[in-house]
Amino acid sequence: MTTSAALDWLKSNEKPSIDRWVDWLKIPSISTDPAYRDQCRAAGEWCRAQLESLGFDAKLVEAGDIGPDGKGSGHPVVLATIEPAAGYKGPHVLFYGHYDVQPVDPIDLWESPPFEPVIRDAKAGETGGKRVVARGAVDDKGQVMTFLEACRAWKEATGHATGGARYTVMIEGEEESGSVSLPKFVKDHAKQLGECDVCLISDTGMLGRTQPAITYGVRGLAYTEITLHSANQDLHSGLWGGRCPNPITELARTLSLLHDKKRRVTIPGFYKDVVPLTKKERDNWKKLKFNAAAALKKIGLPKQADIGEAGFTAMEREWGRPTAEINGIWGGYTGKGAKTVIPAHASAKVSFRLVAKQDPRKITKMFFAWCKKHTPPGCRWELSDHHGGFGVTTPIDSPPMQAASRALKTASGKAPALIKSGGSIPVAGMLKDVLGLDTIFMGFGLDDDRVHSPNEKFEIDCFQMGCRAHAAFLGELTSTK
Repeated sequence: MTTSAALDWLKSNEKPSIDRWVDWLKIPSISTDPAYRDQCRAAGEWCRAQLESLGFDAKLVEAGDIGPDGKGSGHPVVLATIEPAAGYKGPHVLFYGHYDVQPVDPIDLWESPPFEPVIRDAKAGETGGKRVVARGAVDDKGQVMTFLEACRAWKEATGHATGGARYTVMIEGEEESGSVSLPKFVKDHAKQLGECDVCLISDTGMLGRTQPAITYGVRGLAYTEITLHSANQDLHSGLWGGRCPNPITELARTLSLLHDKKRRVTIPGFYKDVVPLTKKERDNWKKLKFNAAAALKKIGLPKQADIGEAGFTAMEREWGRPTAEINGIWGGYTGKGAKTVIPAHASAKVSFRLVAKQDPRKITKMFFAWCKKHTPPGCRWELSDHHGGFGVTTPIDSPPMQAASRALKTASGKAPALIKSGGSIPVAGMLKDVLGLDTIFMGFGLDDDRVHSPNEKFEIDCFQMGCRAHAAFLGELTSTK
């Protein structure tokens, strides 16, 4: 049987596919809130049962510390495998996704209850077509469902859910709350997961409704918090001003040294492991005709606000260059009225978006050493490493990447754009660091899907494109027998 049989099944079974998707969305799997612990497990079990019905050997694996009841302190991971067809020679694919969702606050901004999915057309002033509105519609239940329904199509058409391709499936329940249990899970299952050749994730987006895309790189992250201490108490600014360090002033002065006049990061060695952008990459991105001024206008800024590291365009800075950002800064009295104090300490949260081959652990150490070198007189630092993750870049000429590109063209009729993302997907960095796996991001979301916001939606056409793309990808893999 060919891919066309699976695609035909998807076209003939659009309604039941959407009905299953809606059923999953009804489960309020908010991972960060302990009140939804049972619902998170129920959402994981729902996914496990679907995979089992498709012929996978699927189980719920406890995460975190195991309690007296046999359940883990974290939300369980769905782990599933399927036997490949005899003679299969293609890659072993790890499909990753997550069944947990973000909290729904502020609830009063939802047009309908977030866990009572609504299927509706676009309203006046909205772009696009029919969509499902619910928490998790696109992030990530809807996108995981595109894979599950593609497997169902192949199961119905051929009797084998992946058409004979070798797959391992890992669907976690803590992505929206920091994936706290995942590093241990990956290390505990490193032998099994390490048998995979490439990871495929559908948790990203397209360039537009008519322009599918494959994300072949995301940036890494190093996230820190720093506190500058001076006196052992808050001081009267009249008595002590001009006589001793003011931590707010000194912290601001120090952080102002983090960039030079060309807006390059001044930490020694920061750029040592940065892989330069190739001419081919820069030429390809230029063809996408990104309008920096239009993007700035959407967020209320003039074209003069297009600033950053000298020598690079806005797109190049976002997708291919590392950055240092101050995410928060505080200290002293910030309440109503006046309180004239010199505070005992001041703090800031500082993060670094990193590109492939930059090690977040090394960058954090470099930053802390830089802070100590710039310690203001009479002050001391308290330095905290919150978390980090590696960036990843997948070779665009690898056989799995080429197969994914062909699959998206089959599904959409248009060759996908090859793009990067300025954001971070920690699991991809973790898989690269621990297992050496490259990741292909084949996602179907849109920039107006309201991810993490009230009235999150996923358009039916995008959902169906995702189903077709995964079905076509399975066909590409099995054609390499």
